Amino acid sequence: MIVDRQGRRFRNLRISLTSACNYACTYCVPNGKRLVAAQDELSAEAMARGVAYLIEAAGIERLRITGGEPLVSPKLEAFMTAVGQMGLEDISLTTNGQLLAKKLPLLVNAGIRRLNVSLDTLDASAFRGIARGGDLATVLDGMNEASAAGMKIKVNMVPLRGQNLDQVMPLLDYCLERGYELRFIELMRMGHLAKDSNAFLQQFVSLQQLLSLIGERYEYLQADAPVDATAVRYEIPGQGHFGVIANESVPFCRTCSRLRLSSTGWLHGCLSSSNRHYIGDLLDKPRHQALPALQRLLVKALGDKQEVAFSGGATVMKIIGG
Repeated sequence: MIVDRQGRRFRNLRISLTSACNYACTYCVPNGKRLVAAQDELSAEAMARGVAYLIEAAGIERLRITGGEPLVSPKLEAFMTAVGQMGLEDISLTTNGQLLAKKLPLLVNAGIRRLNVSLDTLDASAFRGIARGGDLATVLDGMNEASAAGMKIKVNMVPLRGQNLDQVMPLLDYCLERGYELRFIELMRMGHLAKDSNAFLQQFVSLQQLLSLIGERYEYLQADAPVDATAVRYEIPGQGHFGVIANESVPFCRTCSRLRLSSTGWLHGCLSSSNRHYIGDLLDKPRHQALPALQRLLVKALGDKQEVAFSGGATVMKIIGG
């Protein structure tokens, strides 16, 4: 097991199945172009082998499948079939929900029981403006079907001043009524926003601003959360929970346990670091050769983590998922 001087180790792996996406969200893709799969993306077999090696080398316990948009990937079924047999404590998936209803039988059969659905507004026009693709009603229907199938749903919203701040309360009400847990995600200084501080500040909405809005309608209490949780979690007594991933307001770097693997075989130990470590070539090697080399790279990746707080990074989120 690899542990740093703050006691952090990698427990949670987020794997970007593909960089392709059927949306082009404004806070992710500044030029409005939809993303296509990288030409050098790993096969489903290689990615599954990477997960198996990381379980052994780093002690990974939980896996989240991300993208791009994982449901557009032709590798999805083969990859989930393979990792479903690895004895992980939990396997979840993050999606924009556009293909959720279509892919739901596959997800259920693969044992997926938790979904994070990215949804920034309940206004159809604003939805098209932010996502620059997709259809709101299709996403909502997919969530309803997934919930009826027994899946636990968290909704991820990125509040943006001037775009969807008026949707904070409608979306919270919507989620409370349906038993979904809404997660507000503070805008992150990544990619083009790391380079343009004015654009970041013009759109950024803080934890305190969100709590002030919510407090006008609801009384809430801070709720318990795992030590390495990214979200500050709150309970609205008798109605449900919500959380805020307050990357700027309440940094969680000191307890971060996340490791990311891109679809092209690069390990990222920290979103705030431009460092990355290639393991694609190790995945063709037998276990006894791959593991020692992988452990050396994991030491470097763990050393990339920030000591206290996220400081921004040039890495584009679309490449390594949420």
